[in-house]
Amino acid sequence: MSDAIAKPSGLVVPHSLKWHGRLAAAAIYGLTRCVAASLRYKSESDSGTGGTGGTRPPSPAIFCAWHNRLALSLSIYDRFVRRGQPARQLAAMVSASKDGGLLAQVLEHFGMQPVRGSSSRRGPQALLELTSWAERGYDLAITPDGPRGPCYVVQEGVVALAQLTSLPIVPVAYRLSWKIRLNTWDRFQIPMPFSKCEIAVGQSLHVPRDASDADRAALRSELEKQMQRMTRD
Repeated sequence: MSDAIAKPSGLVVPHSLKWHGRLAAAAIYGLTRCVAASLRYKSESDSGTGGTGGTRPPSPAIFCAWHNRLALSLSIYDRFVRRGQPARQLAAMVSASKDGGLLAQVLEHFGMQPVRGSSSRRGPQALLELTSWAERGYDLAITPDGPRGPCYVVQEGVVALAQLTSLPIVPVAYRLSWKIRLNTWDRFQIPMPFSKCEIAVGQSLHVPRDASDADRAALRSELEKQMQRMTRD
């Protein structure tokens, strides 16, 4: 089955949700907020940004987290970024698939802007849309190994986005003491109530506007190594 609908013009239109999908998204949002409120948070930072003690990450920025950490990513942004700076807004890349439609609706419940696309569907369109949100002062978010993997391998999209927007990439990871892992390609992690959540924020990476192919490849590798070091399963 196709991940999205292709029009004769060549544009790819993401799947939209029916009523039962919207109901499921509302339930996921409510459950996520309840579980997130029960967690015990601890934060650490390689760059002096984020967390409970340091200054907030640069604004705007591209926040980069693994696909299997999506469950808490929105709540963490709300708690550690937007709570201290309520005017900050986030636009996030979400798959154009039916599953992506569910996540897009959850994003909207959090008051965030979904941008539908991936490396396989609507990639160029989505990058242009994300760039337009960056020009309005929005933070951006992307899962560098999504939507199909391989797990913990950074794809080229996030580096290209950073070059287009001139925004710093801020890698973020977290570790849960109590979780369920699904039998999916990324071993998606579902947090359990009252778990301990250790948040790590890495060094910001900047991609020059005149970066060459070799420069982008080196920065992609550097980001991947940093995120893998931060990741503790």
